[in-house]
Amino acid sequence: MITISGTTNIYGLIGYPVSHSLSPVMQNTAFSTTNHDAVYLCFPVHRNALSQAIDGIRSLGISGVNVTIPHKIAILSYLDQLDSVAAEIGAVNCVVNQEGVLTGHNTDGLGALKTLEAANISLNNQDITMLGAGGTTKAIAYYLAPLCHSLNIINRTEAKAVQLASRLRERFNKPITGTPLNPSTLRKAVKSTDILINTTSVGMHPNSDSSIVPEALLHSDLVVFDVVYIPLTTRLLHDAEQAGARTINGLQMLVYQGAEAFHLWTGLEPPVSTMYRSAERVLTEKIS
Repeated sequence: MITISGTTNIYGLIGYPVSHSLSPVMQNTAFSTTNHDAVYLCFPVHRNALSQAIDGIRSLGISGVNVTIPHKIAILSYLDQLDSVAAEIGAVNCVVNQEGVLTGHNTDGLGALKTLEAANISLNNQDITMLGAGGTTKAIAYYLAPLCHSLNIINRTEAKAVQLASRLRERFNKPITGTPLNPSTLRKAVKSTDILINTTSVGMHPNSDSSIVPEALLHSDLVVFDVVYIPLTTRLLHDAEQAGARTINGLQMLVYQGAEAFHLWTGLEPPVSTMYRSAERVLTEKIS
C-alpha cells in the first residue's frame, strides 16, 4: 500500500484519453514493491492544453511523466533537452524532471524489442511490415530497422510513411519503404512479410471489432504483433490466430516500456514480473 506524505514524489501520465490506462496500477505496484516514496496518477490533457500542462509539471515539481496520444511528437517543442534516442526518433513518451529541467526520453522502441526477444522472435533476415507512421511507429522502427532484413511502413497518409522511411533508410542503410494504405499495397505486403506490427489504435476498446487487415489476407507464416492492449486479444490478433499465425499482444510492451521509465525516474531495478501481473490482473477485471 502506498503512503502519501509531504515528501512523496509525484509521477503521472499525460495524454487524452487516459482513463483506460494500466500505467497507474503498474507503476504504483513498482513503487510499493521497491519501497520508493512515490505515487503515479493520470492527468487528462487535451491537445490544446499541452503547454499549460508542461508549465504545471515544472511549477508543481512533478518528478516525471509518461506521454501518450496525442502528445508524443508535439511535446518536443516544450522540453529543455532530449536524450539521443528520443532526438533521433523525434518522439517522446517519458519525461524526467530534474530540478525544473525537463528531459525527454523514448522507451517505446526498447519495450517492443524486449517483447519480441521475450517471445523468442528472431529479427535476423526477417521482413517486417508496420501499420502506422506516428510516434510509436517511429520508436519501434528505430530499434527494429538495424536488426531486420527489410522494413515496410504502411500508413493512410502516404507522405508520413515515405518521410519516415526515408529518414530510417538514410540512418541504417537498409531496404526501408513507405507506402500508402490501400487494399493493393496491404495485400502485397502481408503476403510477403514475416512480421506484421500494428502500431495504430485501430481495434482499441470500445472499437474492438475493427481491424486494418482483412481476415482473408492473414496466413500461418506470419508473426502478428499488435501494440493495442485493451482488449488483450484484438480483432486483428483473433483473426491471425484463426489463420494459424503466431500472435503477440501489447501488454508486455506496455510493461517493458513502463519498466524502463521507472528506471529512468528512480535509478532502481524495475520489478518487471510484478508489474506485469498487476497490469494483467486489472486488465482481466476490466474486460470480464
